[in-house]
Amino acid sequence: MAAQRILILGGGGMVGQKLAARLASDGLNGRPAGEVTLFDLGFPENGAPAAQRLTGNVTDTARMAELAAQRFDVIFHLASIVSGEAEADFAKGWHTNMLPMWHFLEALRAEHEATGGAYVPRLVFTSSIAVFGGPFPDRIGDDFLSAPLTSYGAQKACCELMLTDFSRKGILDGVSIRLPTICVRPGKPNKAASGFFSGIIREPLNGLPATLPVPDSVRHWVASPRAAAKMLTHAAEFDTAKLAERRALNMPGFSCTIAEQIEALRRAAGQSAVDLIRREPDETIMKIVQGWPRDFQTDRARALGFEAETNFDEIIAIYMEDDLPHASARQ
Repeated sequence: MAAQRILILGGGGMVGQKLAARLASDGLNGRPAGEVTLFDLGFPENGAPAAQRLTGNVTDTARMAELAAQRFDVIFHLASIVSGEAEADFAKGWHTNMLPMWHFLEALRAEHEATGGAYVPRLVFTSSIAVFGGPFPDRIGDDFLSAPLTSYGAQKACCELMLTDFSRKGILDGVSIRLPTICVRPGKPNKAASGFFSGIIREPLNGLPATLPVPDSVRHWVASPRAAAKMLTHAAEFDTAKLAERRALNMPGFSCTIAEQIEALRRAAGQSAVDLIRREPDETIMKIVQGWPRDFQTDRARALGFEAETNFDEIIAIYMEDDLPHASARQ
């Protein structure tokens, strides 16, 4: 198979950079990745290598049509504003997380029709477990209803539905992967409501105080940035015919409580690191988090070859190996 031309929307963000770095070092599932183009509002200094770094906004319809006209073979759509921001700014959430997907898919449809149906790209969309809303069973299986209880979740669910319908029509070959909360995220805190899951580990490992806005009994579904990058590259090439038109997949991860995270931090860095965690309850964040699922049974994704970590000690070890040596330059 020839090397694939790849576009990463949101290529300047954390997951986009992890994905670009993986493509540069390991290729696309063992083969050279081909030309990689990153598109985002901006890019970190000394970031992941790429053939092109294009600056722009997914809300710019004309710019997105220009990207579609380049007819990339594989497109990773990672661009969005995060959960807390989407909830706080209702209009911005919908105009950033949902409407640009519609316009981009329409631009891809124009390219498909211009080629007489020959152009059918693989489009991998990073969805979220926020597409689910309670009440939840003890473990969410592959047939659980998608009924989000946040604006962010609703926006992601709409994008999933559009991607499935455009795929059904043969315009593209799409798959939505519902990522767990990605932890430990490197860099500085962002506006994600889930940011504290990373912050209470990242900051203490860097000798900084961290804020815990929810009780340590809160349970959540997590995976590492390294696992997320592997999921994305796997999603770029696996046989989507096996999805039987159910093109949204719950990604593997594991369920743990905040208390279990803290115990893993204690094992990795000692009590002095744990002492840097400050408990400051935040009702807004607690309300959002209460509407998120806590545990999954991801048989479909695992049968298709997707994998993740199995305990939080592994997650901390990955952060310390991949990101802690470079963290001081970013603080």
